[in-house]
Amino acid sequence: MTGTAAPFAADDYRARMERAARSAAEAGLAGLLVAPGPDLVWLTGYAPTAVTERLTLLVLAPGQDPVLVVPTLEAPDAAKATGAGALTLRDWTDGKDPYAVTAALLDAGGRFGISDNAWAMHLLGLQKALPGTSYASLTDALPMLRAVKDAAELELLAAAGAAADATFEEIRKVPFGGRRESEVAADLAGLLRRFGHAQVDFTIVASGPNGANPHHEVGDRVIERGDMVVLDFGGLKDGYGSDTSRTVHVGEPTDEERRVHDLVRAAQEAGFRAVRPGVPCQEVDRAARAVIADAGYGEYFIHRTGHGIGVTTHEPPYMIEGEEQPLVPGMCFSVEPGVYLPGRFGVRIEDIVTVTEDGGRRLNDTTREMVIVD
Repeated sequence: MTGTAAPFAADDYRARMERAARSAAEAGLAGLLVAPGPDLVWLTGYAPTAVTERLTLLVLAPGQDPVLVVPTLEAPDAAKATGAGALTLRDWTDGKDPYAVTAALLDAGGRFGISDNAWAMHLLGLQKALPGTSYASLTDALPMLRAVKDAAELELLAAAGAAADATFEEIRKVPFGGRRESEVAADLAGLLRRFGHAQVDFTIVASGPNGANPHHEVGDRVIERGDMVVLDFGGLKDGYGSDTSRTVHVGEPTDEERRVHDLVRAAQEAGFRAVRPGVPCQEVDRAARAVIADAGYGEYFIHRTGHGIGVTTHEPPYMIEGEEQPLVPGMCFSVEPGVYLPGRFGVRIEDIVTVTEDGGRRLNDTTREMVIVD
């Protein structure tokens, strides 16, 4: 996470905290405990400049005002957060027991949702202070907490998507052949920043046989004429994520390469067209996967069709078999089928899609046709 929060007001954060507390009660929880990370940023606008062993924890419980427990030396920065006006700061000084301070705010026999990224030492400290409490990860307890975006969040996600699109339009103009993957990846990172990203999370440039590895780590392989090149890049702009993939070709492709690319494009279109309110997430995966399987390439589509995106580039919901969560207007996620032929090449095409009242809307608009580069 970066220290830059999206431009929301204190009332926005107050509403989020109230909704989170209600959701916790509906899930049978006594409250939520939120450590530094994306959940804390989304709920309060506060991102500590450094996350240390000192306990920082937001306590949300139905019928109680939100309380942010912070080290005294970090309280001035916490008080500057946009959402600070919607909560109470409870600071503790070095030498004091932060778990005793927090325990006083909790139901001694309650079950709480806690951030997935909370430190083990902090969870164990709370359990020692309150042996009667129990805990569940937020991903398990409230997986849809951040999933449905409001209008302002959708606007920020659309702007991040537009910046990623502008990046692709520029990168397709640069030379590929004869350059290292790492050089093209550096170009991608520079372009994302030029178009407003404060944080670049990934710049995958997977050429030739490296394209058969969906999460290829960029290396020093020299891109050759005749290579298929998978580009997958994104990060955070104004606190919200971008993530897009396009597959380009250096010079003219073979008939097989063009056929596989067209197949993935058709699968991506089928996944997109499956998006509408009330449809289970797994149906998006099934729609895209069926196109690839029917063409005889099913064993080469080796990952889920999509993941949610918001204040992080990967979050619930997930477009995968077994996920029966219905789609809801405002959800945003990737639709990114692929085919990966070991030792030869890979193809992936990815857009971020948001659920509308009657279907879906893409937040990426660059061409999904085969792009030839030099």
